[in-house]
Amino acid sequence: MAVEAVLKPEPIVRALRAAFAREATRQELLALAAKSIRQAGPPYTSVYLYMLHGDELVLEAYDGRDTPHTRIPVGKGLCGQAVAEGKDINAPDVSAAPGYLACNLETKSELVVLIRRGDEILGQIDIDSDVPAGFSEAEHRAVKQVADALAVLL
Repeated sequence: MAVEAVLKPEPIVRALRAAFAREATRQELLALAAKSIRQAGPPYTSVYLYMLHGDELVLEAYDGRDTPHTRIPVGKGLCGQAVAEGKDINAPDVSAAPGYLACNLETKSELVVLIRRGDEILGQIDIDSDVPAGFSEAEHRAVKQVADALAVLL
C-alpha cells in the first residue's frame, strides 16, 4: 500500500492559479505557497522560498520560524548545493548532512525542491522539519507539484 502525503498539492495549485488569474504579484504567489504548504502541519515546520538571483539564492517569502539565511551563495549549504547539483535534496538527518546551514536548533530534517522551468532553475522551496526523516517520497512528490505550478506562474 502506497504511503499518502500529508501535503495535498491540488488545492494549493488551484489557489495559486486563482491568485495568478487575479494578477497577484510574484511576492504574493510565493507567500501564498509558503503559507499553504506550512498549513499542512507536521512535518512542515517552516517553509522558505528562495529565488535565484545570479549566483545567489535570495529569500523572497517564508512561513514559520525566522532565518538568518536571507542570501545563500550557490554551492553553500543544502540550498546552495541543490542548485549547484541541479537536483532536489531530501536530508532525513540534517546533523549528518555535510555543509548544512542551521536555521535553528530544532530542525531535524530538510527538503529542498527546485523550482525549474525546463533546464532553468528559478529558485526553490526549502522546508525545515522538527521531525527526523520527516519527508517521504510522497511528500517530495507533493511539494514538487507545487514547485512545478510556481515555475509556470512566475
